[in-house]
Amino acid sequence: MNEIIFFLFIMMFSISSVQIQSQTIPTNISIFILAGQSNMAGRGGVYNDTAKNITVWDGVIPRECRSNPSILRLTAKLEWEEANEPLHADIDVNKTNGVGPGMPFANRVVNRFGYVGLVPCSIGGTKLSQWQKGGVLYEETVRRAKAAKVASGGGSYQAVLWYQGESDTVDMVDASVYKKRLVQFFNDLRDDLQHPNLPIIQVALATGAGPYLDAVRKAQLETGLENVHCVDAKGLPLEPDGLHLTTSSQVRLGQMMVDAFLAIPNSAKSLSGISVLVLFPLFFL
Repeated sequence: MNEIIFFLFIMMFSISSVQIQSQTIPTNISIFILAGQSNMAGRGGVYNDTAKNITVWDGVIPRECRSNPSILRLTAKLEWEEANEPLHADIDVNKTNGVGPGMPFANRVVNRFGYVGLVPCSIGGTKLSQWQKGGVLYEETVRRAKAAKVASGGGSYQAVLWYQGESDTVDMVDASVYKKRLVQFFNDLRDDLQHPNLPIIQVALATGAGPYLDAVRKAQLETGLENVHCVDAKGLPLEPDGLHLTTSSQVRLGQMMVDAFLAIPNSAKSLSGISVLVLFPLFFL
């Protein structure tokens, strides 16, 4: 149901795909794709207001997550704007969004690239099976990633930042085929973006919604694919719900992902363009 609602929301903006504001965007764009569930979308600072029986974001923005005129994001309407937390406010529309790893990552790399463009696509609570080629989430990811590249008439993909898997810890079958699905997802995404060795920075789960956390983590840590680099979120402090990373943990995670990215040879080259980040969240919680 959540995926259907997301699809209907996206369809409302499909006719706007030619309306990308590109006249002020540098032509040399370095594109980063961020995918996953709610922890990628950001739940840092989100809490349950028991008096009103709703979830709200506390509005606290660490300095590592502050806006910068050189950091942009692609809206649901495929229009560029200055990036601000929460990055997924108009994407993961059925949930309350807070701080995620995208802005800390962007603020660490912006001086190396000149400009950074974030392209949020994350939807919380989704299983890896929903991210397979042919599905709504996968196809929308590819569409937005390609739109980001076309926005300025050029550009190049630099890396995928991927954080997903909590939903796959619930069912034994999902956990047992997680590695197969993950490898297929990475390979398909690389193929469709025409970048067969595109670097992928993925996060090994900090926690899960079910009993098969270890099986999913093992698959994440052992993909066997070339140029896939894993950072481990295990041990990072969680919100009271026991599922989502706190604001400080999201900042730390963003920095860990930057360290992994910069360790890749030639990844730290300065470019006079925009690094575009496509974002996908972790949970519908």
